[in-house]
Amino acid sequence: MARAIWRDQVLAESDTFETVEGNIYFPPESINREFFRASDQHTTCPWKGVASYYDVAVGDEVNAGAAWYYPEPSEAAAQIKDHIAFWKGVRVEA
Repeated sequence: MARAIWRDQVLAESDTFETVEGNIYFPPESINREFFRASDQHTTCPWKGVASYYDVAVGDEVNAGAAWYYPEPSEAAAQIKDHIAFWKGVRVEA
């Protein structure tokens, strides 16, 4: 079981996930959508493609760009399509 936690709230939890470059990618159905807000932030990974981001919001606190995903990953990263990974202080336990 893997879990992502920020501000004592479980953001995502799943028995199935993908690990890429040391990051756990949670399947999209495993996230608690109430804590996620779309962001217009994007970055590009040379081999995975263009990443999109979510801001994570718990109560009045917002962690901008704390979650990312690949809506259209390269063929080499197809297994993480739409899966969500975390950083910026989000604790991931596996």
